[in-house]
Amino acid sequence: MEIDLGALAPRDAHDVLVSALIPRPIAWVSSISGQGQVNLAPFSFFCGVTWSPATLGFSVVNRSDGSRKDTIVNIEETGQFVVNMVSHDLAGRMVRTASSLPRGVSEADEAGIAMTPSTRVSAPRVQDARVAFECTLDRIVTVGQGTHAGNLVLGTIVLMHARDGIVEEGKGVDPTRFDAIGRLGGSRYCRLQDIFEL
Repeated sequence: MEIDLGALAPRDAHDVLVSALIPRPIAWVSSISGQGQVNLAPFSFFCGVTWSPATLGFSVVNRSDGSRKDTIVNIEETGQFVVNMVSHDLAGRMVRTASSLPRGVSEADEAGIAMTPSTRVSAPRVQDARVAFECTLDRIVTVGQGTHAGNLVLGTIVLMHARDGIVEEGKGVDPTRFDAIGRLGGSRYCRLQDIFEL
């Protein structure tokens, strides 16, 4: 079977693509506007880019009317943000922050999510996140135009937070104690349950 994603309606292409690019980690991005308004939103087009300098990337797609989301506007205004990783215990609260709210209304407040000050950036981080990355903006690469255009945000990690007890000396974060979830297609998610080594 061959699928020409460019020949499909944008939403259909989205559905096929995200069902095949699995599992995807979730960047639960907290940002703050120049006026001090906090925004919290999840994005699953997300990955590490390089480790020297430590850099991650996530994509924010424009709204269906072509307007840009608060996350991009805030990051352009301040040049800072936090990527909070999503563990299984935070999944339900993370989903509630995906709703579209008017600019200036805090998704964290609406979903009952406690935020805590970051150490090196102005944007706060999710207090209960087991792993979080404080980042400064490296660059934004726009792909496409107008409706559904992507804005690839590259961020330099200036500080990583990890909950006590989940980092193994010499091995990094223990995946079972981290209990991160991954995004699948539609409304489906997955957990790390079958871990193997090669």
